[in-house]
Amino acid sequence: MPDGHPARVRALLDDLDGRSAKAIGDAAALVLEAVAAGGLVHVAGAGHSLALVCETFYRAGGLACVRPMWDPSVFPLNDAPASTEAERRPGLGQAVARAADPSPPDVAVVFSTSGRNPYPVEIARECMGRGVPVIAFTSPAASARAAARAESRLTDHAAIVIDTAVPPGDVVHPPGAPRTAAVSTILAAYAWTRLLTELHDLALERGLDLPCWTSANVPGGDERNRHLLERYRHRVPELGGAPD
Repeated sequence: MPDGHPARVRALLDDLDGRSAKAIGDAAALVLEAVAAGGLVHVAGAGHSLALVCETFYRAGGLACVRPMWDPSVFPLNDAPASTEAERRPGLGQAVARAADPSPPDVAVVFSTSGRNPYPVEIARECMGRGVPVIAFTSPAASARAAARAESRLTDHAAIVIDTAVPPGDVVHPPGAPRTAAVSTILAAYAWTRLLTELHDLALERGLDLPCWTSANVPGGDERNRHLLERYRHRVPELGGAPD
């Protein structure tokens, strides 16, 4: 019996491409300027958006100049209900951003499907206030239906908004009354990898060599990564535990 779910996901990916192709290209150009100038890419998210932070950090094919902005309290595996409360707690996002201390020529990326909780909003606001442009991966459609827990939205504090096309409520199955099969991780991860491909092509056009990790599970991977660890570990504390 044919399953409509794969077709639904593919349609959402096409929707994302239609909505955000230009924004992704603009974001790739912004990231390239930051990387070329020696800046870091600060990346933030809470709850399941931390899956996207993990996708950007210390990842085969990913940028080595990524620094996660996060707090253990927003990590669901520690205490799931408490992580939801932490994302809604005023002041935490601002404290996290201040501790990371981003400054030009850095750039920030904030993942939040709803963009309505204080944590991502405060991080974006603090970064923009420091002259660090923010790229928001969010869904305006989901945001419009989400409970307003902050005085503003993530999109109000972003230089570039990438619409991930996530429907309100995230789930898509069954189509008439969806209760399961969340798609936000799939869509945001796709948008990020598409940004990386455009970033690579722009760098190639300019003759720039991007600092990208190689899989540690292929021959020579550890050796290729060693110089990147030494280059960035003093600026990215989360690389401090990596092997020499």
